[in-house]
Amino acid sequence: MQKRMSDGDLRQDVLQRARGVTELIKAAAPRIEAARELPPDVVAAMHRARLFRLLLPRSVGGDEIDLETHAMALETIARADASAAWVMSQGSGCSMSAAFLSADAATRWFGAPNAVLAWGAGIQGKAVAVDGGYRVTGTWTFNSGSRHATLLGGHSFVYEPDGSRRLRPDGHPLNRTMLLERAKADIDDVWDVVGLKGTGSDTFTVKDLFVPAADTIDREAYAECREPGTLYKFSTTLAYGVGFSALMLGVAQAMLDELTALAMVKTPRSATMSLRESPVFQTELAQLEARTAAARAYLHTTAREVWGEVAATGEITIAQRARIKLTTTWVINHCFEVVKDCYRAAGQSAIHPKGPFERRMRDAMTASQQTQARGTNYITIGRTLLGLEPDNMAFL
Repeated sequence: MQKRMSDGDLRQDVLQRARGVTELIKAAAPRIEAARELPPDVVAAMHRARLFRLLLPRSVGGDEIDLETHAMALETIARADASAAWVMSQGSGCSMSAAFLSADAATRWFGAPNAVLAWGAGIQGKAVAVDGGYRVTGTWTFNSGSRHATLLGGHSFVYEPDGSRRLRPDGHPLNRTMLLERAKADIDDVWDVVGLKGTGSDTFTVKDLFVPAADTIDREAYAECREPGTLYKFSTTLAYGVGFSALMLGVAQAMLDELTALAMVKTPRSATMSLRESPVFQTELAQLEARTAAARAYLHTTAREVWGEVAATGEITIAQRARIKLTTTWVINHCFEVVKDCYRAAGQSAIHPKGPFERRMRDAMTASQQTQARGTNYITIGRTLLGLEPDNMAFL
C-alpha cells in the first residue's frame, strides 16, 4: 500500500506540479485568448499535473488539499494566465461534489484521470421527480471550462409529479444538482466577452432528460456528505472564493512584476529621468508591493486559521464562514485596485493588446464582476459580526 504524503510534502508536491506547467501556459496565453478556450496541449499538461484533482476526495484518487495550499497553487497558475487559473478553480470546486455521491457514482464520474465537471451559476433547471430519478429540463449559463469538461452539472429546482415544488423543512424550495455526460447536452457557443476569454464559459441545454437519483446531489445537505475530511466541511462557495481571490492575487503579482521590468528600460516622454530613477515611481512601486503582499498574507492567514479550527472541531460555524467570505471579498476587490494602479503606472505602454498589461487588465475587470466580489457580500458579513442572522446564506 502506497504511503500517504505528509501535509507538508503534499503541499510541496502540488506547488511543484503547478510550477511545472507555468511556462507552457504563459507561452500559450495568446492561443488561449484567440481560441476562447484552453488548447488541448494545455489541458493535457494540466491533467498530467493533476491540477483539476486538488479538491477531489482521496478516496477517488484526488489530493484533497487544504485551502491555503489550493490558494498557493492557483496563484502560481494565475501569474501565467488568468483563464487557465479560472477553469482550474471552477473545476476543482465542482469536483468537491464527489463527496456527496456514493462511492460507486463518485468513481464512475471522477475516476478517470481527465475527469472534469463544469457547472454554471444559479438554479436554472426544473427537475420533475419520477421513479428512480428525475426528468430534467433547463438551460444553464456561465459553465466555465465546459469545452474540456467530461461531465456537466445543472442546478435545478425539484418538482413533484403533480407539478408542485418540493420544499425543504424550512419552507424554501429544494434544489439538486443533476450530473450528466457532456455529450447529452446541447452546447451553445456564446462566450464572447471582454476578459477571461479562454474560460469557454458556454451555455448548455437539456430537455426532458432522465437523470438517475444516484447522479444528483444537494450541495446544501451536509447530511448527504460521505467524506469525513476537513475540506468537505466547507461549502463549494467558500472554496470558489478562496480560488478566485488567489487568482486575483496572481494577476496582481504578474502586473507588478511586469511593471518592475518596464521600469528598468522606460523613460517616459518628456521626463528628465527613467522610471527606475524616479522617486515618485519608486514610492508607488514599494506601496504596490506592500499592498499585494498584505492581501496575500490576509488570504493565507484566514484560510490557515479557519482550516485549523474546523479540523479541531469537525464542524464549521457561520462566523467562520463569514470570516472567509470577508477575506475573499476584500482580497478580490483590493487586488483589482492593485491591477488598475499597475496599469495606470505603466502609461501608454499598457494599452497594446500584445503587451503584458492589457489582457491582464481585462481579465481582472471580468473576474471582479463575479458574485464573489459583490459589495453586498459585506452586508451579509456585517450582519454576522453584529450577531444578526445572515441575509443570504447562499453566499456562505
